[in-house]
Amino acid sequence: MSTKPTTTDLQWTELDQRAVDTARVLAADAVQKVGNGHPGTAMSLAPAAYTLFQKVMRHDPADADWVGRDRFVLSAGHSSLTLYIQLYLAGFGLQLDDLKAFRTWGSKTPGHPEYGHTTGVETTTGPLGQGVANAVGMAMASRFERGLFDPEAAAGTSPFDHHIFAIAGDGCLQEGISSEASSMAGHQKLGNLVLLWDDNHISIEGDTETAVSEDTMKRYEAYGWHVQRVEPKENGDLDPEALFAAIEAAKAETERPSFIAMRSIIAWPAPNAQNTEAAHGSALGDDEVAATKRVLGFDPEKSFEVADEVIAHTREALDRGREAKAEWEKSFAAWRTANPQRAAEYDRIEATDLPEGWESHLPTFETGKGVATRAASGKVLQALGPVIPELWGGSADLAGSNNTTIDKTSSFLPADNPLPEADPYGRTIHFGIREHSMAAEMNGIALHGNTRIYGGTFLVFSDYMRNSVRLSALMHLPVTYVWTHDSIGLGEDGPTHQPVEHLAALRAIPGLNVVRPADANETVIAWREILKRYTKVFGKGAPHGLVLTRQGVPTYEANEDAAKGGYVLLDAEGGRPQVILIGTGSEVQLAVEAREQLQAAGIPTRVVSMPSVEWFDEQDQGYKDSVLPPSVKARVAVEAGIGLTWHRFVGDAGRIVSLEHFGASADGKVLFREFGFTGDAVAAAARESLAAAQR
Repeated sequence: MSTKPTTTDLQWTELDQRAVDTARVLAADAVQKVGNGHPGTAMSLAPAAYTLFQKVMRHDPADADWVGRDRFVLSAGHSSLTLYIQLYLAGFGLQLDDLKAFRTWGSKTPGHPEYGHTTGVETTTGPLGQGVANAVGMAMASRFERGLFDPEAAAGTSPFDHHIFAIAGDGCLQEGISSEASSMAGHQKLGNLVLLWDDNHISIEGDTETAVSEDTMKRYEAYGWHVQRVEPKENGDLDPEALFAAIEAAKAETERPSFIAMRSIIAWPAPNAQNTEAAHGSALGDDEVAATKRVLGFDPEKSFEVADEVIAHTREALDRGREAKAEWEKSFAAWRTANPQRAAEYDRIEATDLPEGWESHLPTFETGKGVATRAASGKVLQALGPVIPELWGGSADLAGSNNTTIDKTSSFLPADNPLPEADPYGRTIHFGIREHSMAAEMNGIALHGNTRIYGGTFLVFSDYMRNSVRLSALMHLPVTYVWTHDSIGLGEDGPTHQPVEHLAALRAIPGLNVVRPADANETVIAWREILKRYTKVFGKGAPHGLVLTRQGVPTYEANEDAAKGGYVLLDAEGGRPQVILIGTGSEVQLAVEAREQLQAAGIPTRVVSMPSVEWFDEQDQGYKDSVLPPSVKARVAVEAGIGLTWHRFVGDAGRIVSLEHFGASADGKVLFREFGFTGDAVAAAARESLAAAQR
């Protein structure tokens, strides 16, 4: 562990220092104007953020999406002004009026950074620790991308080489997700990742000694990180020269991720508010803002004061960015010339197109045969792996159960890992038993671009992932969650492993498409549709949760309308349908059994398979009415979970065969019988609904 970086080439002028101090007063003014926010961290972190954006990172403010850029993640998202002010100073498009509109309706500067809303924001952060895991995912994606397009290049020579920088606070490192992700990063030896820790010892409840006594730096050493500490100046301010030297040393360390501890004083140099918990989440007050301006040599009577020479100086980042991009484009052009096939593949992948003829490789399954949908999903991945090189993923240590191994001979692991299948550019990710960070890492991978990511675990453990899944939906990210063991049908593992409320809870997340196929052929169609829907255009993409069975289920004839979310699997015979049975997943077979009974009794019965409520809702009203005619009031929905989803589909006369309690430990078939999931029970519910509809 290093504590004193020894060399620096940092050029630091009086204008640089004035720009840092300008950032401090802008943070204080912005929070004071709106009356709420987090000024203290933005004030104390100003030297670090300025050093990154003005002295370290390769980026072009005029082209924030330039593929060759370094990435910056503000995991401490509550300190959004740390980022917004640097975006303003460097010329990413924010104006002074945007800072004045901080945290107000319609502004480009919301309370926490939001991806797709503000140019230059790489990811939505706010829930603490998420950004750490996002950054780890970006670093993983960067390595995998290099493997796709330029694997033979020497380290540091490829146009696909870049760094991911992140700033985390004490809260980020207390959240368990950051521990999961940091462990993963150390194991993967992600030398392109630099994490700066704002070690200010302050949280909302006061000094962090109220909750933390561990040696964080030793913890990161134990994870396998390159660890340094940057001591502050004698006056307590962050030292840009020492910080720059530490970052340069971190960049030179290519075999390990780097952790830089920065001891700071929150709200420095506010005379009375510095080093207090109040400075974390409250406006400083007019008097304290004025006093701070006096300390820094600003006019206390002026607000949002930015000297012309300061903004002219910081906007030189536009010139540096243009030059850096032009230099990168030369190396990129040389790579294209030397690698025409890979260049063509890059163009296809960057455009999010799929390889020509890829659909012909999808498997088909014989009707009547019992196949678990998790097994069918695994067959899809194995079939598409050789065809779609950008598709990769894995599982939270459940690959054999989730069937998520795309290539058994190629594991995404450092080259010196002892496993024979280890490959730094491998296709199969071993996320470890880290579901929460897996989901957030997948978000980071999707945000990085140029790959297609999936990750699996049991459906019941989606609870561990929920906050990250919610952020997937909030950011419209095209990640695919593979959730298996989807009901009490998983059997003897019992209620701790049997999801009951999870389907309804996941469907409650706006923008998440939950897909629960009835059989193997629906599973194929579901995967095909998910891959077709992939887009990196903000607002157009969506995450998908593919929910799959452990147990075998009957295979039906493939129907392309499954991609519409709901369709007529078996129509009524002997007249128009008198009752409609709606099923998903393994319960569709129960609707089919019930239909046989009802048809034998002279009741024309339609079976609708609805693998995705969200996809069905997208269809025009004419199609939806053709599947669920409004004139047919007798309806039954059957799903082995709580019935919240289905009330709007069955109506007042309808009935729902659901599970409104936890499961038990026994064979899955026994549980289905004991808890009333049988063809007889569905047929009885249909008769009740018919009677209710006739009243």
